[in-house]
Amino acid sequence: MQKKYVSAILMFLLCCQITNAQQPQKPNSVEIYNQIQKLNFLGSVLYIAAHPDDENTRLISYLSNDQKARTGYLSLTRGDGGQNLIGTQLRELLGVIRTQELIEARKIDGGEQFFSRANDFGFSKNPTETLEIWDKEKVLADVIWAIRKFQPDVIVNRFDHRSPGTTHGHHTSSAMLSVESFQLANNPTIFPEQLQFVKPWQTKRQFFNTSWWFYGTVEKFNAADKKNLIALETGVYYAGLGKSNQEIAALSRSRHQSQGFGSTGARGEETEYLEFINGDVLKEKKSLFEGIDTSWNRVKGGKAIGELLTTIAAEFDHNNPSASIPNLAKAYAMMEALDENHWAPLKSAAIKEIIATCSGLYLEAVAQNQETTPGSTIKLKLEAINRSSAPLQLMSVTSLPNQITTPQNRDLKNNILNNINLDLKLPESINYTQPYWLRENGTVGMYAVNEQQNIGIPDIIREAKVVFNVQINGIEIPFERTVVYKYNDDVKGEVYNYLDIVPDVTTSIVDKVLLFKDTKIKYVGVKIKAGKDAVKGNLQLELPKNWSVSPKSIPFNIPKKGTEQIVYFEVTAPNKSDEAVAKSVAIIDNKRFDKEQIIINYDHITKQQVLKSAEAKCIKTDLKTNGEKIAYIMGAGDEVPSSLTQLGYTVTLLKPEEITPEKLENFDVVMTGVRAYNTVAALANKQNILFDFVKGGKTMLVQYNTAGDLITENIAPYPLKLSRDRVTEEDAEVRFLAPNHPVLNFPNKITAKDFQGWKQEQGLYYPSEYDKAFTAILSSNDKGETPKNGALLIAPYGKGHYIYTGLSFFRELPEGVTGAYKLISNIISLKSSEKIPVQKIKP
Repeated sequence: MQKKYVSAILMFLLCCQITNAQQPQKPNSVEIYNQIQKLNFLGSVLYIAAHPDDENTRLISYLSNDQKARTGYLSLTRGDGGQNLIGTQLRELLGVIRTQELIEARKIDGGEQFFSRANDFGFSKNPTETLEIWDKEKVLADVIWAIRKFQPDVIVNRFDHRSPGTTHGHHTSSAMLSVESFQLANNPTIFPEQLQFVKPWQTKRQFFNTSWWFYGTVEKFNAADKKNLIALETGVYYAGLGKSNQEIAALSRSRHQSQGFGSTGARGEETEYLEFINGDVLKEKKSLFEGIDTSWNRVKGGKAIGELLTTIAAEFDHNNPSASIPNLAKAYAMMEALDENHWAPLKSAAIKEIIATCSGLYLEAVAQNQETTPGSTIKLKLEAINRSSAPLQLMSVTSLPNQITTPQNRDLKNNILNNINLDLKLPESINYTQPYWLRENGTVGMYAVNEQQNIGIPDIIREAKVVFNVQINGIEIPFERTVVYKYNDDVKGEVYNYLDIVPDVTTSIVDKVLLFKDTKIKYVGVKIKAGKDAVKGNLQLELPKNWSVSPKSIPFNIPKKGTEQIVYFEVTAPNKSDEAVAKSVAIIDNKRFDKEQIIINYDHITKQQVLKSAEAKCIKTDLKTNGEKIAYIMGAGDEVPSSLTQLGYTVTLLKPEEITPEKLENFDVVMTGVRAYNTVAALANKQNILFDFVKGGKTMLVQYNTAGDLITENIAPYPLKLSRDRVTEEDAEVRFLAPNHPVLNFPNKITAKDFQGWKQEQGLYYPSEYDKAFTAILSSNDKGETPKNGALLIAPYGKGHYIYTGLSFFRELPEGVTGAYKLISNIISLKSSEKIPVQKIKP
């Protein structure tokens, strides 16, 4: 599996102006030279942390680009539990986005990316909770698997393993597992099932990547005893690339767009500090690799290869990189002849791509369509062109996964384009394209990946490929290319996507939460999408027997692939309160198709297809609402508006420029989306209008924001100070501080039961200080902590009400948590509650 990782890193390197994530990179001569130099360095560092964005891109870039070390980042999670600043995707879909952002970041800083099966279940305050939810034994196995597979000489932890409770529990856990793995990875009795694929491995030394942040202040860090630290001067300037190390690192970090981590590059001296933890002690403290042979001498029979690579680098002609091809091909053959299964395969895979770039060898397999189905035959257009004077011959092409080789025997003459048409027959058994870690249901803390060799692979595993077998100087070299689809966009130009394998048909229930407040018929829409031409079958909506569905099935006949059709079922809820899962299933020739296709498409990452069970949550409840009209001002992105529509409210998405007194007259309630006061700068100039709206007798609800980057301090008409207080235990006891308040009584009676079944957390970034005008409604806390009273604050202002809440409605409403629906309905109904005599509201 190692070869799959190498091409991703060594096609790298610093082609930083990426306009489309899937486009093939085309290194210049300076970048090619850097890659040749890297061939002659056989040292490796594995950086370990918990999440996308935890990694120190400055250090990764320095180790990879200055030191020429093979540098990997093991992120234990895929960042599933965070928030999303670029869209509405959360949970596993956000994890898919952040996975791709990490992959793109590594293309820039020169590192490689790996993961464990741990699921980012949300913020955790201590490693004890983290390791219980994660299943410590499995994550430990994954860390040891990564070490045995990567075989690092050095491990660097982002976090301190000795300080539980001072940072995110995931952070500390990543360091604790790393330290434990340092000793265990070389023990053959530990996870012996891994040893059919890898061997025990002992890393030479381990460090903690400390900084002033871990000391609290720069002053404390400057005064600290640094005798156990090694200082690395990472403020390098790469003259051939025209970029500083920090500038490259900033470009890498800026790929984390879903987290809003755009970074500005710096220049000048910069020092990274590493604290020694385990292994061989450094004597001179000048290099992480002190005492480690990082030459080809560490490989049996490798000395001659190292000498040849030194010659290649010394003789490299920047004006004619192809002059290096004969010796590069010779070095490749020497690597292939070695009886060694780690460095030789890694460097062999790398040198192949260097040969291709030196010769301007462009190889590509393009499908006519972006999607196809199992068992289909797809027409490919292959392109092969040699843009050098080096004599190259295309001997044959092999299509995968069917392993069919087609002879070619054609000379690839200088700058003469060769187009080849090829039919690729896909097996019926080929996997649908989707993140492999989402194929099976996991747990709250762990993804289910049952094939050992797949654990840790960063990306989707794509099976449709073409191998170009090219003879160079009498040596046949296979170049593997994944099948792509490309087209020209009038604005973006050439756009690449990979070929996706899709089901014959996918379906999607239009509304993911369906609220039934009575036994009246509700029309439930289901979207059907054809994955191939002439799709014909019957659609069923499956619900428990106490729910009525009519008709039992709906026939469909869609003539053209990619076409969508919406049909409607009549659904009647039972008399009593109930919750059920509705599943849409298409039946074609007695075969069930029960997947929903979700496409995630942003310019900065590769387009992603996710297949999930086509389901929706149906809720029969006596929940009551009033007829308020709501203006919703979107923030970072959430699905609250569609949830409110399910409640029966009229919801209008309001742009900041539309916030005028005249426009607001049409609404009873204004709501701001999550992190609106972090992300919508124009709101800073609209506060007086919004506060006047409240003063005139209306309601304003502000959902959570983070304290550090507010666009205005005046987010409320009274003093209000946000904090980092949160309640991460979703089942924490909720106490009512103002039981007689209308928000807990009208139109729905709120009880402790309504806080059962919440997902991931109760809330976050609660205000810690607030004006006496506010009434604190709720109190709760995680185990062992003091009460947190800022979850829901309500203040009268003029004739209306201003409400601030850190409760995670943005998570609970899309998940169909009935209690969350009842509470937000009461919040929206606050003005209406004033018409109800006080004596009718029972505590």
